[in-house]
Amino acid sequence: MGSAAPAKVNLAEKFALFSEHWSPRLAARYNGNEVRLARVEGDYHWHCHPDTDELFLVVEGELDIEFRDRVEHLAQGELIVVPRGVEHRPRATAGEAKLLVMDADGTPNTGDAATAFVPVEV
Repeated sequence: MGSAAPAKVNLAEKFALFSEHWSPRLAARYNGNEVRLARVEGDYHWHCHPDTDELFLVVEGELDIEFRDRVEHLAQGELIVVPRGVEHRPRATAGEAKLLVMDADGTPNTGDAATAFVPVEV
């Protein structure tokens, strides 16, 4: 078939490889999607992804996702899917949080390719 053999990913080991906040790392790919890991703290900026949904899973810590009409609080082990085109702002105000974020391949984390951080593979 020509595809690579499956390989497990240890999230704790991958998170230990970097310490920068709001700079996602690419942990895996599947079906045209990227599984990104991010350490976050403080506020990110308002943005949206016009062409794709975005999934946030809190691996450790807490995260608020602000929407223009409400705030959703995520604790460890909780996730949310932000639909395409919905403006949002992630915030980790209770200290550092570790996230697993799933986006379509090449989706800019800022919603704008000109200002996006290109995920580095870990």
